[in-house]
Amino acid sequence: MDNSIKQYIAELNQEIAQTKYGKSPAELYEPIDYLMDLGGKRMRPLLSLLGYQLNKPDYQTAIPAAIAVEIFHNFTLMHDDIMDKAPLRRGEATVHEKWNEPIAILSGDVMLVKAYEQFIKHVPADQLKQVLERFNKCATEVCEGQQHDMNFEMEASVSVEQYIDMIRQKTAVLLGFSLELGGILSGASEKDCQLLYDMGVNVGIGFQLMDDLLDVYADQAAFGKQVGGDIISNKKTFLLLTALKQAEGNTADALKRWIAKEDFDKAEKVEAVKAIYERLNIKAQTENLMKDYFDKGFQQLEQIEGDDLAKELMKDFFEYLIKRQK
Repeated sequence: MDNSIKQYIAELNQEIAQTKYGKSPAELYEPIDYLMDLGGKRMRPLLSLLGYQLNKPDYQTAIPAAIAVEIFHNFTLMHDDIMDKAPLRRGEATVHEKWNEPIAILSGDVMLVKAYEQFIKHVPADQLKQVLERFNKCATEVCEGQQHDMNFEMEASVSVEQYIDMIRQKTAVLLGFSLELGGILSGASEKDCQLLYDMGVNVGIGFQLMDDLLDVYADQAAFGKQVGGDIISNKKTFLLLTALKQAEGNTADALKRWIAKEDFDKAEKVEAVKAIYERLNIKAQTENLMKDYFDKGFQQLEQIEGDDLAKELMKDFFEYLIKRQK
């Protein structure tokens, strides 16, 4: 990773460590500190800084507002983990496992409030309305995407196109807003702010497809979440939907049997479904679609009228993340 990126992340972590949420009752605030201290890539606030730096060099100015994006992101993780009944987050117990579900819900609510507080305190008055309007649209779409994701669990048939639109809302629009936020704060043109948003959405879809792939093929120690969890829960990912669409004969019958089973050995199911994916070349198809979305994002980056070195830094960061997670 580029040293300047490491420096930005160090500055973001320092700001996050200094951010206070409250003290009493401890059960409300300790889970927030716990989750924020678990770390993560800090990709979203980092993108805000990189988006800012395309137009202006004094990126430190944008750090407090960028922290709002990270707080909101972690709020969504806290609530998503409850809905998904996830046992692990970044290799550690999720908040609802370590405390309980009511505490995780309330602590998440406080995080959402804090995200707004960060914007109100740290976005210049003449930009605040635009930032809050764009953030509200983004936050609403994230909730819509999560609801679609839950609806898909109950629906017999979901198309690949519906799935891509769901991950656009649930995951990608927040990357788009993060980059757009940097553009707005730096005074970039409306055209460039739109390009930043569109680039973030395309790259975000690519990263979610990568996450789906890692859920099946990653090393447990490196992944930090339960490998094979999507297969165990019959989660309608691009991999499963493509397999259902393309499987025929005995392969289709075997896949449907595993989906229908209520009593099964988890490891056996994961290996059986993975074998079906291998037969259908699902991994390569997922990687090809990921590449298409990453390429779209990089093409949009080239169209932005920004500092060439800053553009190169952003591209290098994305390429680093792509290579690191493969």
